[in-house]
Amino acid sequence: MAEEQIPGAPIEPITTWLAQHTTITEPLNIQLITGGRSNLTFAIRDSAGRQWVLRRPPLEVALASAHDVLREYRIVTALGSSAVPTAPTIAACNDTSVIGSAFALYRYVAGPVLHTSAAAAELPVVERNLLGFHVIDVLADLHMIDPDAVGLGDLGPREGYIERQIRRWSKQWDAQSPRRVAAWDAVGMQLQATPPHTQRLSIVHGDYRLGNMIIGAGHVQALLDWELCTLGDPLADLAYLANNWIQPGEQDLWGDSPTKIGGFPALQELLERYTARTGLDLTEIDRYRAFAQWRLAAILEGVGMPYTKAGPADKHTHHAITTKVEKHPLAGRGLLRM
Repeated sequence: MAEEQIPGAPIEPITTWLAQHTTITEPLNIQLITGGRSNLTFAIRDSAGRQWVLRRPPLEVALASAHDVLREYRIVTALGSSAVPTAPTIAACNDTSVIGSAFALYRYVAGPVLHTSAAAAELPVVERNLLGFHVIDVLADLHMIDPDAVGLGDLGPREGYIERQIRRWSKQWDAQSPRRVAAWDAVGMQLQATPPHTQRLSIVHGDYRLGNMIIGAGHVQALLDWELCTLGDPLADLAYLANNWIQPGEQDLWGDSPTKIGGFPALQELLERYTARTGLDLTEIDRYRAFAQWRLAAILEGVGMPYTKAGPADKHTHHAITTKVEKHPLAGRGLLRM
């Protein structure tokens, strides 16, 4: 056994459980890949070189509904035979006595995740171009899946996605933060009064961006992080991707967008390709983009608010998050056209 114990991933019970569900050669090595207030992701490797990924809720859960790893496992399993690339599922455990929470096990998929422009810069330009088109093709493939055909027809309510989202995140903001941001309130009221018209019910990922994809050879190898997946309006996913698809020279308000280094297809090319693949009308895409930014602001506020009770370093992180929320021109960038 490896000696070091990682919070949230006790080695001995994981070894015992893993041996019951797949072939392993002890000892195991377990490393945290991503953590924080999203689901925790651990890389597991045995002495024979076999590799897996374990997903469990964070140790401190702020939004319980967003951290249902068993629901996420069900979604990924259902999509396993579709055109959407996902990590192969192995087994899930709802017995919280094993490691202190439910968890799910996936086959390891090799490849980088483009969280930053520096990571994207390591790709040849030709691969960036290919990847951009595959990213939009995968999104179109996801949105063209019949939820009932893959056993996900009960994944969420079938009507009123945008309206539900506005109610949910408005309540979430009120429950988690005493702050008010005038631009955020104003956009929320406008969207609630005249939400965009949903053309099709689809499986929506909820966080569709390059930072949630394992890539390789100019293609998406596995789409990750299905925590916010539900039934809803496909153009909400498309708008969220569009807001993260920063072109060279454009202002990047939400972080270090991988696409801002160039070499990726232009956003308009992707929108035209998506329309050709899905047949959906993008006349209201700017209003969807306003909704996507409004929703992301609420998510970031919920993520950042717990830092106000933490130490100086975490308070600095919270300040950086909330500054982005306050300064984002939600109502003044031409995204909201009523």
